[in-house]
Amino acid sequence: MKLFGNIYIIAAFAVATLAPFPALAFSPSCPPNKSARSTSQVEAKAQTRGDFLSTAVTAAITSATLVTPIQPAYARGRATLEQAYDRYTPRIIEGGQFYKGQLYGAISKGDWKTVESATAEPPKKSKEDRKLQDGGIAKRAALAGGFSDSRVLTAMDLFAATFSESSIAPKTKAMKAEVEKLREVVQGLNKGARIAQGEEKSGGGLFGIGGKAPSQGELTKELKDLYLTGGNAYNQYVFVANDGLPVQLKKLPFL
Repeated sequence: MKLFGNIYIIAAFAVATLAPFPALAFSPSCPPNKSARSTSQVEAKAQTRGDFLSTAVTAAITSATLVTPIQPAYARGRATLEQAYDRYTPRIIEGGQFYKGQLYGAISKGDWKTVESATAEPPKKSKEDRKLQDGGIAKRAALAGGFSDSRVLTAMDLFAATFSESSIAPKTKAMKAEVEKLREVVQGLNKGARIAQGEEKSGGGLFGIGGKAPSQGELTKELKDLYLTGGNAYNQYVFVANDGLPVQLKKLPFL
């Protein structure tokens, strides 16, 4: 850890990519003060690792870790921090590993089908699901993307909520703010992947200006920028979560 002014720069993740995808370290900023004021993020120097070019692109999805989504408000006060840690952090950690592994590989290679499936939500419960003993939970869970809202972001929201009791704590607000950034990133990646495959038309804004469809080069750049934004948000979430975490609980790893 290197002190730079008032900011602790933690170079937690740096990988090489195919040009023109620059390799940047995802860096959390300094811990929030009592007002939970957000601070700027600092990029670390790019590093080169040629062996990453051979990373296999997969959409490995398991159903064992996906539980039925629960509103964060119900998590507060019902579970101790230790119980919430055991329940939610495995999904958060596995999501981070998927993000810097399979999802990174898919984006760097322009494998938009994999990016789409990696950020996809499970289908809604069908009549056939209701006939199953578990209501189709296991089947639908297997269809959730490796870094989808249902699989990862819901767990991040719920874990953040456990740091609050009768009122929402600054720490919870700071963590949930990063989850919202990630939620926008996931939605953007999914939409961009569908546009790249011709499954959806761009309508201005992020993936088209004035209704003009972006070129493949412009679209690729937008998606890679989104990926970097998401990595920084994930690391900032972890940084805030680890701040003041009881010593008996292992700190969450950065990307």
